[in-house]
Amino acid sequence: MTDDAVLILEEAKESMEHSIQHLEREFQKIRAGKATPGMLSGIKVEYYGTPTPIEQTANINTPDPHSIVVQPFDKSSLQDIRKAIMNANLGFNPMDEGDILRINVPPLTEERRLDLVKKAKQVAEETKIAIRNIRRSANDDAKKLEKDGVPEDEVKRLLDEIQKLTDKYTEKIDHFFETKEKDIMTI
Repeated sequence: MTDDAVLILEEAKESMEHSIQHLEREFQKIRAGKATPGMLSGIKVEYYGTPTPIEQTANINTPDPHSIVVQPFDKSSLQDIRKAIMNANLGFNPMDEGDILRINVPPLTEERRLDLVKKAKQVAEETKIAIRNIRRSANDDAKKLEKDGVPEDEVKRLLDEIQKLTDKYTEKIDHFFETKEKDIMTI
């Protein structure tokens, strides 16, 4: 393969890998039956006048599968952190225990589990769309190579490699979704 063809393939692979990493981060935010610190990721706390990720304002642990403990680095920010968790609309009601916040994670109802599976499926589908967009872009770049004088069979081989890459990453997405679905539906 020409250097340009290898570069196109590597760029496509790197972009697809980023899409998979994004999917994994999004799946961590979707709660399954047990409490995880990742459930609070994405929450911004008003910290000294600046919206700051909650992870940068407090230690977050899960002492057991049904609770999350948030221990602020600065005790004066406890109420701001509590307010940010409430405003995130996650269905949590943090209890103020003086120097920590304790969040009891209620067990999921069957209806809520099905909603979470739908949400996970939507995220997986959006990632598949991103992968197909990367494929389309890489295919366009490959077809430009043909116009630049690269032999047709070389371009055909590159297009086949791009499709194999797309299939591989689509299968990864399906696997991650199946694992997440099983995790959500397990009581």
